[in-house]
Amino acid sequence: MKAVLVPEPHAPLEIVEREILVPRTPGEEVIKVLTCGVCHSDLHVADGDFGGPYPVVLGHEVVGEHEELGRVLLYAPWGCGREDCRQCSAGLEMICPNGREAGVVSDGGYSEYMRVPKREYLIPIGDMDPATTAPLACGGLTAFRAVKRALPHLQGRNSRAIVIGAGGLGQFAIQFLKALATVELTVVDTSAEKLRVARDLGADATGSIDELHGKYDVVIDFVGADATMAAAAANIDRQGIIVVVGLWGGRIPFGVGVLPSETVLTTSIWGSLADLRELLEFARNHPLQHSVETLPLSAAQQAHDRLRAGTITGRAVLVVDQDD
Repeated sequence: MKAVLVPEPHAPLEIVEREILVPRTPGEEVIKVLTCGVCHSDLHVADGDFGGPYPVVLGHEVVGEHEELGRVLLYAPWGCGREDCRQCSAGLEMICPNGREAGVVSDGGYSEYMRVPKREYLIPIGDMDPATTAPLACGGLTAFRAVKRALPHLQGRNSRAIVIGAGGLGQFAIQFLKALATVELTVVDTSAEKLRVARDLGADATGSIDELHGKYDVVIDFVGADATMAAAAANIDRQGIIVVVGLWGGRIPFGVGVLPSETVLTTSIWGSLADLRELLEFARNHPLQHSVETLPLSAAQQAHDRLRAGTITGRAVLVVDQDD
């Protein structure tokens, strides 16, 4: 079988041939990969930001074919599963301290086949399109959980929210916010094209960080840089919430008197298995608009290069059978 891996940090991706996988332990499953989304987290893995191990097959936004379940969406943050693990016991495997995420620690979906620890991580998708469904596993799920965490702060009249970053995750968040809350929504980005898409998806206002004015109840930051977090802090209202999702390492001062009174400052990480099931049901009842550009598995390096350059407006998805 063909697989695409990172041999070591900062090295070009390599296409390798391996034997077709079979289950190694009781309960383990093997799926035939149909599509795999390309995510900014894949770039962080390729750059060594998460610490290895290497080599590793990338890819965690996976739709595959299971011999009994049919087409399935993969839940990729695999917890340790121990009974004494507080996070796993609470269904929060994505923040398990001993987790092993597909495409990050364990081999993922840039491959024709992949192993999955247990069947519960495979959610049947029926007739949903594999290419547009794959990004829900991370891009959609991460945005969905962040929005859900912000919703309690959008219950009042004249609620206002900011989404910083109108890429793939931000575009999902716009749709979730407009469907689940009555809110005046402002979207910030440096790309005129992404801001155009944001307006098409329902944003009430768009612009740059410097054009923000007034106070907001919610800021969801999908960038997480110093400048974007500073803008969030400058524009949040009392008892508002700043949800940081982006991985760009930003920092802001925090303390009494530094931020408006009773501001909540939190991160939001991926999503739970229950969140993913809820998201799929939401997507069935509220068709999501998100642009997907498909490429063959052999073009994984090209997809990474274009994602780094910011020339992919929505989500890039590798389609395995395009290599046939």
